[in-house]
Amino acid sequence: MKQTARVAILGATGAVGTELLELLESRDFPIESLKLLASERSAGKTLPFKGESLSIEAVNENSFRDIDIVLASAGGSTSKAWAKTIVESGATLIDNSSAFRMNPDVPLVVPEVNPESVAKHRGIIANPNCTTILLGVAIWPLHQVRPIERAIVSTYQSASGAGARAMEELKEQARAILENRQPPTNSFPYPLAFNLFPHNTPINDLGYCEEEMKMVNETRKIFGVPEFRLSATCVRVPVDRAHSESVNLEFSSPFPVEKAREILSSAPGVKLVEDWKANYFPMPIDATGRDEVLVGRIRQDISNPNALELWLCGDQIRKGAALNAVQIAELLVEKNLVRVLG
Repeated sequence: MKQTARVAILGATGAVGTELLELLESRDFPIESLKLLASERSAGKTLPFKGESLSIEAVNENSFRDIDIVLASAGGSTSKAWAKTIVESGATLIDNSSAFRMNPDVPLVVPEVNPESVAKHRGIIANPNCTTILLGVAIWPLHQVRPIERAIVSTYQSASGAGARAMEELKEQARAILENRQPPTNSFPYPLAFNLFPHNTPINDLGYCEEEMKMVNETRKIFGVPEFRLSATCVRVPVDRAHSESVNLEFSSPFPVEKAREILSSAPGVKLVEDWKANYFPMPIDATGRDEVLVGRIRQDISNPNALELWLCGDQIRKGAALNAVQIAELLVEKNLVRVLG
């Protein structure tokens, strides 16, 4: 008999939370029961699920009793506040925040890359950063054939990475600018509409921002290569949803473009998108709402015979967050690793 799980979504009303709900339904996740949790201000509201309206409950100390899996996307402070309660209740926390990603006792998992890591969990599994997930899905298949010696990545990150309010603010900014009004800047430090700026997370002494270091450190942990050489430049761009990345990969010897194309065309979680005659390659508008990471424009780096370049786009809310978390939950059920109270 197929194992079922009692699931709770913590942060059910956010952009990722509502996507989690949709994915649990569309993927027919084996749910025994489902609980939607959020803050006091959202309590009593309802969300649709399989033809029913589920009420949202305010999270409290008793919320995780008789729950097997908690899918959390309510921010790092909320995850930290409830992690102990969740684990002590016997549930497994799959956390979408950065709170536990670099904890050596917490697996950091991309199912297409390191699914075996879920077996090492002690009650908490971390979902990586969105840009890290998209990058990992795209380059891991190549790394398996010939280890990558160095990666240079530039990201083009959409408003969705800052949440539902930021997505709405981008639209409000565009309207304001077109109407010659001052654009609001509540979610962003500067106007994003008709503009772009380097990611505004704190910058370290080396000149790298927090978002860039997440890509470096998380990729090293997921790949199991502590010295993996990666440098990233993260940029926020005026796109509603779906991130893009320009990637340069250096190997120890030439990696034939056709071989790379062949590998990626059949890689799990990847869809090759290339029409060279039409100059048509992955775009955020095409990646939005899709599960796959769209990869294309694979080419030889003319400055380095041992390097390849590629371009990718992926839905930040979907594969970059909610889908990856649901896939982790599916692994737990499949491998009978759900921590259920006896």
